[in-house]
Amino acid sequence: MNTSRTARMPVIFFGHGSPMNTLARNQYTEAWRRLGASVPKPKAILAISAHWYTRGTAVTAMAKPQTIHDFGGFPQALFDIQYPAPGDPALAERVRGLLMPLVVHLDQSWGLDHGTWSVLAHAFPDAATPVVQLSMDGTKPARFHYDLGRQLAPLRDEGVLIVGSGNVVHNLTQMRRGEDVAAFDWARRFNEQVRAALASRQHQTLVDFERLGEDARLSVPSPEHFLPLLYIAGLQAEDEAMVFAVDGYEAGSLGMLSVAAGMTAGWVGAGV
Repeated sequence: MNTSRTARMPVIFFGHGSPMNTLARNQYTEAWRRLGASVPKPKAILAISAHWYTRGTAVTAMAKPQTIHDFGGFPQALFDIQYPAPGDPALAERVRGLLMPLVVHLDQSWGLDHGTWSVLAHAFPDAATPVVQLSMDGTKPARFHYDLGRQLAPLRDEGVLIVGSGNVVHNLTQMRRGEDVAAFDWARRFNEQVRAALASRQHQTLVDFERLGEDARLSVPSPEHFLPLLYIAGLQAEDEAMVFAVDGYEAGSLGMLSVAAGMTAGWVGAGV
């Protein structure tokens, strides 16, 4: 890819929730649409999704990534969704170079999973921008993922939009069915602690999230949905505020917080 310097791109964390949000128009998907419309047009997108959780680190390096329907039990309309964005093998090589001496496998078999396409289908519905996914090594501690985010920072000056996709609160075993279900108290408390850390740039609190006690244990029973946020925190520059694009809860135990750093003054947010 062309690595000539351009205006610095923002970085975004999407709280993606249920894959059914792909088909929905709600406060979350509307915020994702506003985010996509508000950022400068990216040359490419690098996505870190909760749903590519691997042993070792890999980056998609194919020219035409497949749309992966990595779920079950949903309506056929969701399986019919395609997000035919091109890949960017040159960006994959650039990512591998930036992360050296870490060994990064150039993957030819994965593609775009629903953590990526469920949000990009709203933020960039034309699927015209090349998309590359970076996997998360599940054998590594939280600090490793935060530091990897920091190493990717040069891409922001090369026209690459870096996005993380997961959920600050993600406990499927505690989900409550029904309309207008209230969030669990522990989910709200943990979400508010994360918000406070993001607002005050207390990144170490985020890296050490497990020290937040029982609320953290219930909100993050496994780390894959929380870790994408650490990449975005690591990419936040010293002079950038974190913008809270939208917040809320699904099914009582899924936190839908989406945040961004480096947004321009023209950003029209939800005021959460």
